[in-house]
Amino acid sequence: MKHHLPKLNQRRRNSHKGDFGRALMIGGSRGMAGAISIASMAALRSGAGLVSAAVPSPILEAVAAMHPCLMTIPLESDQEGRISIASIESLERLCLNATCVALGPGMGRTEDLNAMVASLFQLVKAPMVVDADALNALSEARQSFPKASGPRILTPHPGEFERLSGVATDNRSDQVAAAIAMARENQWLIVLKGHETVITDGDATHINRTGNPKMAVGGSGDCLTGIITALICQGLDAISAARFGTALHGLAGDLAANRLGCPSVLATDLLEDLPDAFSQLEM
Repeated sequence: MKHHLPKLNQRRRNSHKGDFGRALMIGGSRGMAGAISIASMAALRSGAGLVSAAVPSPILEAVAAMHPCLMTIPLESDQEGRISIASIESLERLCLNATCVALGPGMGRTEDLNAMVASLFQLVKAPMVVDADALNALSEARQSFPKASGPRILTPHPGEFERLSGVATDNRSDQVAAAIAMARENQWLIVLKGHETVITDGDATHINRTGNPKMAVGGSGDCLTGIITALICQGLDAISAARFGTALHGLAGDLAANRLGCPSVLATDLLEDLPDAFSQLEM
């Protein structure tokens, strides 16, 4: 399998951090600082040159404490500790300097956030990985999705995809068919997570074979968001980043499951096993 996967280019000896992109991670809310932290750490561990987490100011210190290599940007918040719509202009400016944007982990749900997601989805020219509550916000526009200005990689689990498409979670084959059709119609890349994750742009469709049921735990998908974001920052196109990223993510989960031997693998365990997963897939 690994010989057929896309690969990152070897780093030149005179490389510097600017060669490997700027990842902008947008999300988090009071009580959900972990999701954006895990996504950001996965982006760091997966090789993005610079990673900045733009989060509501009440959780900034908690996110910053995740690792000293992670940069944080405070955003205006509402009374419940979620990103305020007043931050939209700041976010648009931040996105101008990003190589890839990740939107959604731990963001929460409000009508204002629905509007913010729709605006960023439509206006940002950089590639964008759309996950979690950003997918739920996007589903509110299901009758007429906003047209994107740049590549969009959607990473729904089956429940999020049901909200996006209207196709029930209990029929995997129908969801896969709907994902292919939706990707083709909207010119998106869709990563439909689950057992044998499906990656499709509507024309080409790929199946990931790595991973295991012990990864079915909160934060695992946030980790995948960070991995794909980092791979795009390093020059892979959307479908290559998604194929390599899902294989890495699943293999890290397999390694963690073998190492730990417990009923579940935490998202933070995946971060620990990412280096070995890279080593095995890059051989």
